[in-house]
Amino acid sequence: MPTETQTAFLPVAEQLDLITKGAAEIIPPVAASAPDALAARLEESRKTGVPLRIKAGFDPTAPDLHLGHTVLMRKLRHFQQLGHTVIFLIGDYTALIGDPTGKNQTRKPLTREEIDANAETYKDQVFKILNREKTEVRYNSEWLDKLGYAGIVRLAAKFTVSQMLEREDFHKRFQDEQPIHVHELLYPMVQGYDSVALECDVELGGTDQKFNLMRGRDLQRDAGQKPQIILMTPILEGLDGVQKMSKSLGNAIGIKDPAPDMYGKLMSINDELMWRYWTFLTDLPQSQIDAMRASVEKGELHPMQAKKNLAHAITADFHSAAEADAAAESWATQFQQKEAPAETERISLRIADIATLDSVLLKAAELNLAKPVPINTARLLVQMGIKESRRAADTQVEKAGVFIDGKKIFDKWFEIGERPREVEVRCGKQTKIAVIT
Repeated sequence: MPTETQTAFLPVAEQLDLITKGAAEIIPPVAASAPDALAARLEESRKTGVPLRIKAGFDPTAPDLHLGHTVLMRKLRHFQQLGHTVIFLIGDYTALIGDPTGKNQTRKPLTREEIDANAETYKDQVFKILNREKTEVRYNSEWLDKLGYAGIVRLAAKFTVSQMLEREDFHKRFQDEQPIHVHELLYPMVQGYDSVALECDVELGGTDQKFNLMRGRDLQRDAGQKPQIILMTPILEGLDGVQKMSKSLGNAIGIKDPAPDMYGKLMSINDELMWRYWTFLTDLPQSQIDAMRASVEKGELHPMQAKKNLAHAITADFHSAAEADAAAESWATQFQQKEAPAETERISLRIADIATLDSVLLKAAELNLAKPVPINTARLLVQMGIKESRRAADTQVEKAGVFIDGKKIFDKWFEIGERPREVEVRCGKQTKIAVIT
């Protein structure tokens, strides 16, 4: 029987199904036979009943978090649900340096007061995802403060300047003759030392953190510890489906957004992004997400319903099921019930007017009314009189999107199947129906 510090774990294959969901890269690879690979480490944990120690670090550089920040937190939650020990590391000392990842200039340093205030708000927000009682909250000032000058010198002596310049952003700044301050070179070393101090089995991070995460493996080997497994997740796109979610870009959904706002923003994303959000922002196993997507593709489940389910699940996570229900009802009243009236203008269009096919394929499509055909979205808007020019139509599609049969799309084209077919097109206050033959 497991002791008080031991846990009965699920079979490794079942654990991996949840752990690897949405992972961009795992080092060493899951399939590796090395004794320090993830599957082997999980099996050892299962046999001994001793949970793995899983760490993700967050520098409190801003007071509010958005859903992009929660991708790593949710992966921590998956490990927590499986019975492992998760460590929410607040980088109060590394925040004094400022993570230079992805930056072409030195970050503006924060004051101690700003860091402490931000750290408190982080703790309030993270427990919307993690179990407060089962989460180990640590500050890296606990051990970095004790290192002192001599300890920092010994740590820096384990790396060379050429190693640091292998990091892509440092290398680019060096090539562009932009300044790299010495304290910035300390950041990867200090982040690596965090893993030694916490004796981590697994560290989580974004794909842009790979260089820093690998330094933890280096320093753990040097300290005689098993090198940690690295699990990286992709950077999550914002509401536009293109750029990284960021409040400064105006494409973010804040953790503290009111339930109606959160639900409404989620309903505005395009269908392709919806599946990425299902993967990275929910606890649903990937196998169930794949089955849902297959149902949509077969026409068994309407994509609008899949998106409603997503918006409800995420909103309920950060608020409550009751607030998510109310937000869904409010959204439906405001938007979905605005159906096209019977007198909505109907415009007859031939496939040749709006398809993106060469003459040979177009002729074949005209003869085969059941064949899926790609429709040029901008040409459709012009042919229907919704936009006066192709340039204006292209801008509308790319920047603001257009509703096709109730789904907002930003794609240059979309497919239709059997014809004749009626397609509802809504752009701004205009709603028209294209009758395509």
